[in-house]
Amino acid sequence: MMSSTSYLNHKSNELDQQSESGSGSGGGGSNSSGDFALYRVDIPQTPYDSPIQITMERSASRRLEDQCVSNSLFTGGSNQATRVLLKEKVIESESSHPQMTGAKGSSCDVPGCGGKVMSDERGLDILPCECGYKICGDCYRNALRECEGVCPGCCGPYKDPKMMKEDVPLPPGVSKMERKLSKMKSGNFANEFDQAQWLYGNKGSYGYGNAMWPKESESDASSASASASDWMSGDPKVFHEKQWRPLTRKLSISAAILSPYRLIILVRLVVLVFFLRWRVLNPNDDAIWLWFMSVVCEIWFAFSWLLDQLPKLFPINRDADLDALKEKFETPNPANPEGKSDLPGIDMFVSTADPEKEPPLVTANTILSILAADYPVEKLSCYVSDDGGALLTFEAMAEAASFANLWVPFCRKHDIEPRNPESYFNMKRDPYKNKVRSDFVRDRRRVKREYDEFKVRINGLPDSIRRRSEAYNAREEMKAMKMQRENQSDEPLEIVEVIKATWMVDGTHWPGTWTTPASQHARGDHSSIIQVMLKPPSDEPLTGTTSDSNAMDFSEVDIRLPLLVYVSREKRPGYDHNKKAGAMNALVRSSAIMSNGPFILNLDCDHYIYNSKALREGICFMMDRGGERLSYVQFPQRFEGIDPSDRYANHNTVFFDVNMRALDGIQGPVYVGTGCLFRRTALYGFDPPRVKEESGGWFGSKNKKSSTVASVPEASSADDEEMMNIALIPKSFGNSSLLVDSVKVAEFGGRPLADHPSIKNGRPPGALTLRRDLLDTPTVAEAIDVISCWYEDKTEWGLRIGWIYGSVTEDVVTGYRMHNRGWRSVYCVTKRDAFRGTAPINLTDRLHQVLRWATGSVEIFFSRNNALLAGSRLKFLQRIAYLNVGIYPFTSLFLVVYCFIPALSLFSDQFIVGTLEVTFLAYLLGITLTLVALAALEIKWSGIHIDEWWRNEQFWLIGGTSAHLVAVFQGVLKVLFGIEISFTLTSKSSADDENDEFADIYVIKWSSLMIPPVTIIMVNLIAIAVSVVRTIYSDDRHWSRMIGGVFFSFWVLVHLYPFAKGLMGRRGKTPTIVFVWSGLISITISLLWVAINPPSGNNQIGGSFQFP
Repeated sequence: MMSSTSYLNHKSNELDQQSESGSGSGGGGSNSSGDFALYRVDIPQTPYDSPIQITMERSASRRLEDQCVSNSLFTGGSNQATRVLLKEKVIESESSHPQMTGAKGSSCDVPGCGGKVMSDERGLDILPCECGYKICGDCYRNALRECEGVCPGCCGPYKDPKMMKEDVPLPPGVSKMERKLSKMKSGNFANEFDQAQWLYGNKGSYGYGNAMWPKESESDASSASASASDWMSGDPKVFHEKQWRPLTRKLSISAAILSPYRLIILVRLVVLVFFLRWRVLNPNDDAIWLWFMSVVCEIWFAFSWLLDQLPKLFPINRDADLDALKEKFETPNPANPEGKSDLPGIDMFVSTADPEKEPPLVTANTILSILAADYPVEKLSCYVSDDGGALLTFEAMAEAASFANLWVPFCRKHDIEPRNPESYFNMKRDPYKNKVRSDFVRDRRRVKREYDEFKVRINGLPDSIRRRSEAYNAREEMKAMKMQRENQSDEPLEIVEVIKATWMVDGTHWPGTWTTPASQHARGDHSSIIQVMLKPPSDEPLTGTTSDSNAMDFSEVDIRLPLLVYVSREKRPGYDHNKKAGAMNALVRSSAIMSNGPFILNLDCDHYIYNSKALREGICFMMDRGGERLSYVQFPQRFEGIDPSDRYANHNTVFFDVNMRALDGIQGPVYVGTGCLFRRTALYGFDPPRVKEESGGWFGSKNKKSSTVASVPEASSADDEEMMNIALIPKSFGNSSLLVDSVKVAEFGGRPLADHPSIKNGRPPGALTLRRDLLDTPTVAEAIDVISCWYEDKTEWGLRIGWIYGSVTEDVVTGYRMHNRGWRSVYCVTKRDAFRGTAPINLTDRLHQVLRWATGSVEIFFSRNNALLAGSRLKFLQRIAYLNVGIYPFTSLFLVVYCFIPALSLFSDQFIVGTLEVTFLAYLLGITLTLVALAALEIKWSGIHIDEWWRNEQFWLIGGTSAHLVAVFQGVLKVLFGIEISFTLTSKSSADDENDEFADIYVIKWSSLMIPPVTIIMVNLIAIAVSVVRTIYSDDRHWSRMIGGVFFSFWVLVHLYPFAKGLMGRRGKTPTIVFVWSGLISITISLLWVAINPPSGNNQIGGSFQFP
């Protein structure tokens, strides 16, 4: 049976005013009456005898307000009103958690109402009268005002009429964000708004909210000099009584390792200089063309090695102190007597685009690991970006939210690691180790059974959606045919064509992408969608009971869940949606309005939280001394499901454990796209605090004015306030005043505690213990507006603010822009891996992944983001590192030539040098020994294994002769001719052979990227055979030339061995195309060789046949 759905329309230009004054505009719907009741609320006069009069229009929209956010689907976009679709359910299964969308509740008993009864944190009905009469919040307020506090059920007076008091409205011109910032700065951190103090305050200056600033005579004058924050309430000395503990520390690498490492770099550089000088001064006159090609390649290799090696001079390690973090932010103190969490909020971003290539079960497991993270529940929010607008992803998220009701308390109760159910239940180790609770076995068995059922539901969603849509579409066809018969009884019936829509569980059309594309319901053409799957939790812990979760005892476990929001931005034809970067910016804006966490952590859909305390370790760096200058904390990427031999260097350990640690000692690691904790204001394009003092350098001026938020004094003068307003003009951020106001709140919340004299821009302790604002309809409707496709027009989103557009590697460009403005970053390597994900292990997908990275690097090189054009705030070695990011793909041009040189040498019976002199061999030996020594020391200080280093060397040549080469040509074509690059999404689906965990490694899909490496292999093999045969049967044997050529050909073949092994497939199932190309290449090379150098005394092949 089709359930009823109500619609509510809002005008986007006055949403903020509506949210504060309590007014709303009612639209048509099944429950809308269209009548308005006007009434006046008289508030006593203020101390200044200025009366405040407030008129409220109470419509049907107010009646739906309480249920609208958590039980509604918000849609909208350009040229259309925002619609709020009230949903009774979003999934087939029942919803039991009170935070869950569609959670059942009792109906109001007032005739004609139909609203939901007020509920507490457990979802139980709140009954204000002892008679048990069920009444909703609006009807209760109405009874207090119009019925003199008489219960409609028993006609007796309510005993506690103050139970539901009306919120005090805001003064004119004051937004929600300004109120929140005022409370945070005022020093009054009570949970409730003090109405009496606001109305009748007689101390200090009469101001907005609770901002009652004490006079100097009332404060301790001697305490002003004891703290760096003069505006802190109470005694600032209280935080200096205890010994100050840093939250992080640097772990320097032993000088016994680092000093020889730097010395060998210098020695190798000297050897390379003398070697290249010798090569230039000693040409091979017999094969000058071979000598010239080799010298040019060797000079470029030396230059490329130098760019890669210089940023490795200052590697460091870091460590975080979680005990110190808990002591500072979650321990009772005079400013926080209840010991509430004073940690800043974190907004988690999960991005997905195609449920066919990114399985919903994988995304659901990532979401479950986030919801179960060890971080204060009220400070954590999770936003899932579905850039495909697929109903499959939507319902998979709803199923995940429902299963989280059981999974998250189970993880908290038994300290489960990892908190991804798929990884946890597939662990190879003993799951019962170190588990002391007697009910663990029973609980684990129960959760495992529920998870198996959860997987069945997720995997069955495609068929469920298809069958449901077919049934509803058939019903619509029958209705249309019935109406046709009624209207045209005498005329022949025509075939009725009904749009094949995709239907939701409650019998309404899905506003996103339909399975059968239609107008405004196709990929690249659908409305904005926001659904609050789990509404914001309460501030106080909420323990469960045995009955809460079907015989699982959660009486000592907090059962609250973090905020979970589904977001699908609007897409329309004719707009450039900027792929992943555009989706991330949409999340930045919507999250700023809904939760506004000062920090943002983004994860790919296949990367989950492996260490539940990873968020705390990242926050340690942000909240430590000097943390206000950190733009982001990058975590290393770790992967699961890689074959034991790591044939194609998928772990990439040399980059993550060597290069990134080394960059951490300069200005910070580069941003690699996932597993990164951002400071929100750094994403907004502001400069770090005090950057003005350090802006002198290569091309800059020391007096350059910075666009920082944190460095602006706290409203000390009108000029300072004007400077703040100029920085936040709508030209940069768009026309959402709520978004603009949120910037200052996020900046203040991201400051470290002012508990040390060196912290000049801190915040008072306890400022973030305020109660979290509940979501209301106008707020979510505003979030719909900021993710519309037109919102970024004529703004700086993607240019200076948020993720930067214009490159397929938007991650590197975004991090580069932050470093270029003077920000620093930190590399956080946790003892237990922070995050884990999946990587393509078959050759084709791996090459396409590398192609995407290399193409982005080429784009960076030809753009304004080239490190050569960087400002003075980018340090020299950091500039070298970013320059190498843009240059490394061009090494492929020289690498391909150099891989053919051994074969050309063998074919021509020449070598790159005239003879194998002792000088040449000595230089070659010196270069090789220094390379081995550097590798040994890098392995020592980074902790990687020798086989990982060797796999990296092999894949450097494989990628350099395939993906990097194609990337250079694609990048040049785009720059010169404007030819766009096709983006190939890396497949994350599993193989067909379920019995073999690593079956994907044998999957071979032919690609044009494989042609250069196959050619190099065949040419070198044929050259070795030709050279050996010719030397053996020749009268004039040149053994030295043959040995030199064979040695270098063998060097090439050894590096390409994983590629050749990958082409062979499993059990000889080599693709036919490989044999075809190998045969064509062999025949072509043989014919060319015979034509160039025919047998002596005979110019004919095959008798009378004359080779042209």
